[in-house]
Amino acid sequence: MRQLLAGVADDLLAYAELRGLLEQQFDAAVRHKGPQLTAVAEAISALVDVMQARRTQRVALVQRLLGPAGTMLQAFALLKNSARERMENDWNTLEQMVIECKRLGKRNSDLLVEQYSIMQRVLHGEEQIYAPA
Repeated sequence: MRQLLAGVADDLLAYAELRGLLEQQFDAAVRHKGPQLTAVAEAISALVDVMQARRTQRVALVQRLLGPAGTMLQAFALLKNSARERMENDWNTLEQMVIECKRLGKRNSDLLVEQYSIMQRVLHGEEQIYAPA
């Protein structure tokens, strides 16, 4: 249970860091700073790998505590009132951070795709809008 609780606490910190990296990525994309964009992408990838490993461990820990169909909410129910309330709050906060990071990731992706599309049109010209007569 301690490992489970520590993992959630670590993810709260990691998602705050990820949010900052996503903001840096957006800034680098807007300013067309290729080297900075590459460095931030590598940092994001490394952080996400660590977070994914923690998620995998969290699932395994819950399954060890409660069986294959166990959930985080069921794991929280094993805690005393004050600890359970704190963990439920932390879990809700973590869920909101995940949603926000997904939103920022999509925003960044949309920007990069649009920049790529514009560059392709500049380099290769527009596709024909009208079919030849």
